[in-house]
Amino acid sequence: MSRNGRAGEARTITRAMVLAAGRGERMRPLTDERPKPLIPVRGVAMIDQLLDRLAEAGVEEAVVNLHYLGDQLRAHLQGRPRPHILFSEEESLLDTGGGTLRALPLLGESAFFVANGDVVWLDGPKPALQRLAAAWDPERMDALLLLQPGSGAFGYDGLGDFRMAPDGRLTRRPERKPAPFVYAGLHVLHPRLFEGAPQGAFSLNRLWDKAAEAGRLFGLRHEGAWYHVGTPRALKAVERELAFELGGWRDEGNGS
Repeated sequence: MSRNGRAGEARTITRAMVLAAGRGERMRPLTDERPKPLIPVRGVAMIDQLLDRLAEAGVEEAVVNLHYLGDQLRAHLQGRPRPHILFSEEESLLDTGGGTLRALPLLGESAFFVANGDVVWLDGPKPALQRLAAAWDPERMDALLLLQPGSGAFGYDGLGDFRMAPDGRLTRRPERKPAPFVYAGLHVLHPRLFEGAPQGAFSLNRLWDKAAEAGRLFGLRHEGAWYHVGTPRALKAVERELAFELGGWRDEGNGS
């Protein structure tokens, strides 16, 4: 049995990569003077909500990549006790794959979480991060993605990202055709997937395709709510919906 155990067993993934270097162009003007992960949702910065959940899931160290207004993120996070924060500086943007590759020496040799620094979700009966850790099977998988059904993805209006087989294996959406699942901004990744990866900027999508070709890209359906926070207008709508989901009244404002 591998050091991570078998799928379904209780286990803890102790490291995480938090992607926080981007410019957040679609969130302007809110991102003109602060990075998107520091924008509050219901009074708490998105990256703090994420890091709190990572800590609750047993993550001891999180690597946060920095580029756009990175000094603000560093100042905001460097005194945080849990999880312990390490920073990975990017002089130029390396995209999700290149940024994770640069941080790989800080992430160790075992599987780790990868999370968008601006992901917003509500857990179902069991926390999503714990479900991902329990479902992770290093003997079969190189990547395990949390997926939200597109029909239940608040604020999302795309065609979807993936189709999922009964055993959890993923295939890409065919061109110009819909797919039922949207990537929800959280996944587990094994460092071996980076073998042969290019230097410089590239997307993690490139590695997901590599895993899919080998039959080692899997998905896990999210059991709770998930929110697409892409624009200032969408942010207002998400805050209203969260207030309702968490016990308040739904204000059917116009979002302007």
